[in-house]
Amino acid sequence: MRSWGGLPEQPQREVHAYWREDVLPLMAEAGLACGAGRSYGDCGLAANGVLLNTQQLNRFINFDDESGVLHCESGVTLDDILRHLVPRGWILPVLPGTRFVTVGGAIANDVHGKNHHRRGSFGCHVLELEILRSDGELVCCSADSHSDWFQASIAGLGLTGIILSAKLQLMPLSGGRLLAETVRFDRLDEFFALSVESEQNYEYTVAWVDCLAQGTGLGRGHYIRANHTVGVLDYPASTSGLSVPFYPPFSPVNRWTLKLFNTLYYQRQQARLRCSEIPLHSYFFPLDGIANWNRLYGRRGFRQFQCVVPLDTASYSIGDLLACTAAAGEGSLLAVLKTFGAVESPGWLSFPRPGATLALDFPWRGASTQRLLGELEAVVVAAGGALYPAKDAHMSLAGFQQAYPLWEKFQSFRDPALSSLMAQRLMPADNASEVSA
Repeated sequence: MRSWGGLPEQPQREVHAYWREDVLPLMAEAGLACGAGRSYGDCGLAANGVLLNTQQLNRFINFDDESGVLHCESGVTLDDILRHLVPRGWILPVLPGTRFVTVGGAIANDVHGKNHHRRGSFGCHVLELEILRSDGELVCCSADSHSDWFQASIAGLGLTGIILSAKLQLMPLSGGRLLAETVRFDRLDEFFALSVESEQNYEYTVAWVDCLAQGTGLGRGHYIRANHTVGVLDYPASTSGLSVPFYPPFSPVNRWTLKLFNTLYYQRQQARLRCSEIPLHSYFFPLDGIANWNRLYGRRGFRQFQCVVPLDTASYSIGDLLACTAAAGEGSLLAVLKTFGAVESPGWLSFPRPGATLALDFPWRGASTQRLLGELEAVVVAAGGALYPAKDAHMSLAGFQQAYPLWEKFQSFRDPALSSLMAQRLMPADNASEVSA
């Protein structure tokens, strides 16, 4: 197995758990749990090269139709939940950019969506966790019981133990479609003005930005805001069937195709405002319509850079990041820009915090891409921002420690049998020690 971004060059070996009773014996061999393998960087790769795949722990344990509380195993995917519960009038309050991640992965990375300004991150809607430690101890924790374990495990990158099950609070749903408005903007200051205006009245907000535009076009893009409609509660059973069946001999994603794509994508909407009614999956998960889209980057893969910077300096910081990217000519197919609100996650190592967040994908070209990632991180560190561990493979130790000041407190809750390549890089295991529940 490799990460979604193509790491490492030598795939990792997997062992599979089919029932919860399988997990403890396999922890003697495996160095980290994995779900659907959608983490882009190295946080989902085992330091010892052996992953414990928990995708078959995918059972619904209980759902209360009155309260919307779902109890499920950690291998259940967000798609499983949506397919079964959207028709019954319930939806996950927070949805990331793909529906094919597992509940365990969503918790371990504390994923976020397009409505952080209202709902916070995924961890804000976790009611209870069941975590198995390598010594056989079963930790049941919540905000009110063993809260330190709860706070360490949400956004804990799978390092506190294996998440066996979780209780989640779902949100009532009025209809299976969204009424969306797409607003074309020409400068970054327009984006920030739209964010202030839109977050008052819209559940979901996000923007695509042209990351290769320079000069007067710097920061231009499309702002997309949406609310749920009232009507039929439907959800598609499958994707469109489009797929990238193999790795191309060379990546079609390069500076020339990216420049053309970004220009055409920006120009596709001539009017300032366009309204449309669209299905849930089309708005939340545009890339899921193409299976194995990551193969478009070729066998060398890609690296994603996602950061958050404080709002008071965001217009300058985001401008510097986009200018740096455009000058390097590396580019990104989908550059996503949005703002986070003030809803605080319970997770000690959670990434979302008040500010503006920018996500960029770069085809991996070795030294030149590494150099660009270092330049971008320097802008973020100088602004007092953070990089997102779920997407990262190159964050510096200094950058991590500045952005996540509770990392030392977290260390004492790590399971000594579990370690990732990211943990080796940023949180040396010799600082970890056990704490009893």
